[in-house]
Amino acid sequence: MTEKYFQQIKTQQLKTQQSRAQLNSRLLGFRKSLVSSLVLLSVAGLSACGGSGDEAPKPEEKTYPAYTDMKASGGDSTTFDASESGHGFSTPAPNLSAEELALHLEGDLSFETAFTTAPNSAHPELDGLGPVFNNADCNSCHQRDGRNSTPIVPAGQTRIKLGSDAGIFLRISQAPNEPCTIGTAANDYCAPIPVPDFGGQLFHRGVLQARDDWQQNQFVGQADVYLSYQTKVVTYSDGTSVTLKKPLFEVENPYDAPGETKASSNLTSNLLQDDVLMGWRNGMPVFGLGLLEVISEADILANVDATDSDNDGISGRANYVFDAIKAKAGDSNPVSLGRFGWKANTPSVRVQSLGALRGDMGITNPLFPDESVAGTALHDSYLARTGFVDTGAGVDGEPEASAEFSDSVVFYAETLAVPARRNIDDVNVREGARLFEQLNCSGCHTPSFVTKASGKIGGREMSAGHKSQTIYPFTDLLLHDMGDELADGRPDFLADGNEWRTRPLWGIGLTQTVNPQAGFLHDGRAATIEEAILWHGGEAEKSQQDFMALTAKERAQVIDFLMSL
Repeated sequence: MTEKYFQQIKTQQLKTQQSRAQLNSRLLGFRKSLVSSLVLLSVAGLSACGGSGDEAPKPEEKTYPAYTDMKASGGDSTTFDASESGHGFSTPAPNLSAEELALHLEGDLSFETAFTTAPNSAHPELDGLGPVFNNADCNSCHQRDGRNSTPIVPAGQTRIKLGSDAGIFLRISQAPNEPCTIGTAANDYCAPIPVPDFGGQLFHRGVLQARDDWQQNQFVGQADVYLSYQTKVVTYSDGTSVTLKKPLFEVENPYDAPGETKASSNLTSNLLQDDVLMGWRNGMPVFGLGLLEVISEADILANVDATDSDNDGISGRANYVFDAIKAKAGDSNPVSLGRFGWKANTPSVRVQSLGALRGDMGITNPLFPDESVAGTALHDSYLARTGFVDTGAGVDGEPEASAEFSDSVVFYAETLAVPARRNIDDVNVREGARLFEQLNCSGCHTPSFVTKASGKIGGREMSAGHKSQTIYPFTDLLLHDMGDELADGRPDFLADGNEWRTRPLWGIGLTQTVNPQAGFLHDGRAATIEEAILWHGGEAEKSQQDFMALTAKERAQVIDFLMSL
């Protein structure tokens, strides 16, 4: 029985071997058939392409700009802790020394200080507001160190009156008889011409008795300012429509002619004359400013192309402006390259910050020791009526803001960190970077610079943390004609009424995370980045038109890239 059992096993093994041999034979035949078919297909394909030896065409390889993978926008002054944070613009630069950090934090408190009417015997360090002003603290125009909120006209109303919650204001000046092209002491270095008895900025708020008619106009400044919106619709070729809005202003009830409006007959107010130019101004973000100031002048001027010599339609120009720091030091030619402000009309963070302290709030300081409305009929009357208790100087004869306070505010604005980029590996962000370059947006929004290795900032020695930093602000800091629709018609030093300084784009993606009501452009008219692009004209019109010609997906990718900055 055992022998029979083993014979059965051998018989079964033989059958299995025969089956495997048959299967291998079939597989070999199939492989030969498959190879023959592939060869025939390959030959047929080559023949269709024009004969053997030619390779099938490869898809065009995409080229991405060098900044596509960049993350540290501010070099060593970049913060990587700002993503999706409402305080994403409020972080100290991480490369500050312990002593510098202490000064920065002191400046943070100063930046938040809300001033009061003088005299304030309980807190004399807080008094000096006004007598006319736009806001009582820095934060009102630079909410959380970003942009101010865009005013909203409620449903059922056609306009609103600017009040204490407005971060927007009007610059004013008289129209010059002819364009000013070379600044000299004789023509005040081409500075805007002040409106007689008003100055260069319209202050819509005032202390209780700012005006002669204060009992009828309590807490009213030089005039009432009303805002309304005009809208238009832009339609892409794919049928998608976007509604754009433009803020309009009406100025009424000036202090020198109470009750008058532009519609009044026989206008007497200096403010309402036909030769007075006015333009909206919004507050700007204040992070990264110190890094912009320590870009070498030569590197900025290297991008100047005033005559458009390369025929690309872009002709950046430099603005040269009066420099209060040089003037105070006795410089015979107190003029510097303009870097800050919507028209590059200020040369340094120090001049910008302390000019706003005196201008926007009426707080005198060591750099600007006189009230901005000094010598006007309003100021003279106010002093006489209130017993000269608010002259712009303390009981010690010094300006209302001390040197220590002023220095801390300036240093704070110089040393806020730049937020890092986000989502840089996202395929749509990467495609958006490629399209941004393809559209020649970088023709004005210059991606990167390297800061100086030594030098001064605002007349003081620069911080070690600012030195030799590779930064990506996406601005050339130059003036460009942005077209008639964005123009305010108001010259500012060498900038004409159509020109604006290129805004830095770093951090733009966090703008409405920091303040959901913030807008874009000089007057906040754009509620989204897409709307801001659609308002571009003049030198940027070709880029704007090319953007409009993209597919909806491509347009979204450009926005995705900008939101990553």
